[in-house]
Amino acid sequence: MGTKNKLSDLNNHLFEELERLNDDELKGEELQEERERAKAMANIAQTIINNGELALKAVKHYDEYGNKEKMPDILQLGDGK
Repeated sequence: MGTKNKLSDLNNHLFEELERLNDDELKGEELQEERERAKAMANIAQTIINNGELALKAVKHYDEYGNKEKMPDILQLGDGK
């Protein structure tokens, strides 16, 4: 299975988790384990979303102010060329 790195993939993973949590047959320890998994997935998803927002802000900043050379390395766009 290849790596899935698009926001649409993240969305699919989150909905799959929601479906697992909605399983009426999950009880007790299995339900608790699924809840912990869902919590971890939500935390990671939020980090990915925050990273995407930062990247979008960097693009908007670059579009508005230009001068790529003054941007911190972590916010550089593209492959550095």
